[in-house]
Amino acid sequence: MESDSNNLGNPETRRNSEAEAREVEEQERDPESNSLRQPLLKRNRTLSSTPLALVGAKVSYIESLDYEINENDLFKHDWRSRSKVQVLQYVFLKWSLAFLVGLLTGLIATVINLAIENIAGYKLLAIVGFIEEGRYMSGFIFFTGINFFLTLVAAVLCVCFAPTAAGPGIPEIKAYLNGVDTPNMFGATTLLVKIVGSIGAVAAGLDLGKEGPLVHIGSCIASLLGQGGPDNYRIKWRWLRYFNNDRDRRDIITCGSSSGVCAAFRAPVGGVLFALEEVATWWRSALLWRTFFSTAVVVVVLRAFIEICNSGKCGLFGSGGLIMYDVSDVKVSYQAMDVIPVIIIGIIGGLLGSLYNHVLHKVLRLYNLINHKGKMHKLLLALAVSIFTSVCQYCLPFLAQCRACDPSFPEACPTNDRSGNFKQFNCPNGYYNDLATLLLTTNDDAVRNIFSTNTSSEFHMSSIFIFFALYCILGLVTFGIAVPSGLFLPIILMGSGYGRLLGIAMQSYTNLDQGLFAVLGAASLMAGSMRMTVSLCVIFLELTNNLLLLPITMIVLLIAKTVGDCFNPSIYEIILELKGLPFLDANPEPWMRNLTVGELVDVKPPVVTLCGVEKVSRIVDVLRNTTHNAFPIVDQGVQVPGTIATGATELHGLILRAHLVQALKKQWFLPEKRRTEEWEVMEKFNWVELAERELKIEQVAVTRDEMELYVDLHPLTNTTPYTVVESMSVAKAMVLFRQVGLRHLLIVPKYQGAGVPPVVGILTRQDLRAYNILAALPHLARPKVS
Repeated sequence: MESDSNNLGNPETRRNSEAEAREVEEQERDPESNSLRQPLLKRNRTLSSTPLALVGAKVSYIESLDYEINENDLFKHDWRSRSKVQVLQYVFLKWSLAFLVGLLTGLIATVINLAIENIAGYKLLAIVGFIEEGRYMSGFIFFTGINFFLTLVAAVLCVCFAPTAAGPGIPEIKAYLNGVDTPNMFGATTLLVKIVGSIGAVAAGLDLGKEGPLVHIGSCIASLLGQGGPDNYRIKWRWLRYFNNDRDRRDIITCGSSSGVCAAFRAPVGGVLFALEEVATWWRSALLWRTFFSTAVVVVVLRAFIEICNSGKCGLFGSGGLIMYDVSDVKVSYQAMDVIPVIIIGIIGGLLGSLYNHVLHKVLRLYNLINHKGKMHKLLLALAVSIFTSVCQYCLPFLAQCRACDPSFPEACPTNDRSGNFKQFNCPNGYYNDLATLLLTTNDDAVRNIFSTNTSSEFHMSSIFIFFALYCILGLVTFGIAVPSGLFLPIILMGSGYGRLLGIAMQSYTNLDQGLFAVLGAASLMAGSMRMTVSLCVIFLELTNNLLLLPITMIVLLIAKTVGDCFNPSIYEIILELKGLPFLDANPEPWMRNLTVGELVDVKPPVVTLCGVEKVSRIVDVLRNTTHNAFPIVDQGVQVPGTIATGATELHGLILRAHLVQALKKQWFLPEKRRTEEWEVMEKFNWVELAERELKIEQVAVTRDEMELYVDLHPLTNTTPYTVVESMSVAKAMVLFRQVGLRHLLIVPKYQGAGVPPVVGILTRQDLRAYNILAALPHLARPKVS
């Protein structure tokens, strides 16, 4: 195989007519029909990748995280020396941090809810005052001005202080838990801007929710607790040393993300399942228990504050409970004919969800071009969307006809309160404006109104259609502006609109309540766009408090997801691709089965290796002239243990770039070429110092005399790196890389012998991405010729 592959890259061979004919024949052959023994690669290309991604407002250099345990001599010594007390302290710390994450997330979510409800509530009450006096223009100016100011505050904070706080933050969290280090995503400034910005953006009436930002807020809290605070003011407590690694930080951020979903929807089980299904790449039973514990703490905090607010001590927060959109009073009964509208809702939800993803993809590309022009353009875009939203929300209710109040309505009609199902707006006494009921309110109240049951005659079909069309437009133009925003609520509003429309159209053919049609429509559109099923099902059950909805909700979610998958990926995967974050999907491409890692390594630059006892000048040269983050350690002339054989070549392991820089910084130099003793290493290093990643080679000064000295790299080398044989398929290697959470994967030769190097190459995350492979080998993506 090797000789054939080398001939393909030889210029003299390519000039031969027979070789050209074979090359054309290989190009026309379907790659998936080849066996593993037939090389697919043409060696005249180089597999190269640029680890850059859009994080916040700027393009950043992206690195991978070290989820693999680095089993060097220092780690093994520390592990052997740990007492039972230290092990118990480590376990106790994990549960303590999970408790603190839930507690703080619950408290901050309560503050956000109280602030939004009070700011939006007093704003709406002031508008009602203007309308009652007949001062419609003054009410419009006040409404637009307040929304403009609130949007300005949120946008200025995101643009000038924390660009990473804009958007939902869920795609970046998903990438982080997949092994991608997203810079500045979990800092203290990002957390503060996310909190204040979410309050401003949601209270301004923009078509976005606080659910996505709360997931990001929970993850920021978890990250800051795990590392002991912000980078500039980090607490150096001894007990925090256990979490000075990427593996434990990954677990605590998973707890934070599930706590955020729980705080947003008051759905503890849904929060755990959301983390399991959507954001987490790696999972185990112990993590399941801790995430459930965190969400339980969140629910307790929310329940405590709800009891306080029920006594009227929270301003305009209201007297709601843990169940946000209660439809438990509806007795759901199914007939054979009811299956047909349920299937139709699922199909329409899948189609609309995939269409929404497609159009939003185009809108985000356009917004990216606008945002690249500078900070002022970002602010103007956000403010323009705010003005457009305010104009539509205030003016469109004038198009609706006033409807007479029915004495059988369970609520007061009409009402001029900040919430309620029958807002009077511009109507005379005894009449209400159904469109104002949906538009001149907070997003949560709008969902509560449209989900309301036993209200088949409350909303006119034209009003529901205007509501649905408006929120389809707002859902596309609002997401992507420079404010904290979530996708959950906009999709729920769109889905509930078309669900209610379908319920009105089919009311003579089914006994299902129109409010339940709205619930199923929202569920189907979320499944069609986000492609979640299990977590969404549980979240909707916890939101609506009606277990009788379970069977039809499951059917709707499964159908919508299946239909949506036929057209495009989920919305979060689209955002990951737009941002350039190197997310590794769980399913490799089919052509990766016919491509070996050995062939993939052949189109990469040669691997750079170091000796176990290396000269300082060689280490400095390698660090300054390469960007690799790990280097294989290869020793020559080694005696094989247990035999008399000498002169063997040993692959001792893999050493990280950060550890090489630490060795230079600490001047771990030897005058002669020898291996050090264990006590010498313990005097100079500890495993806590080796966990640091911030030090750069440019910050280390090495004199000319020190260049001639030596460094023993054996104690710092990970002696148990993951290795695969060069004949393994890329698909299998990618699954291993993703499931174990690797940063580097060593490729060893299939054949051993004199002159054969012990390591063929190294594969990283960027090398396993389908896009990068196809950029070097475009013929792999050619469709099969019939």
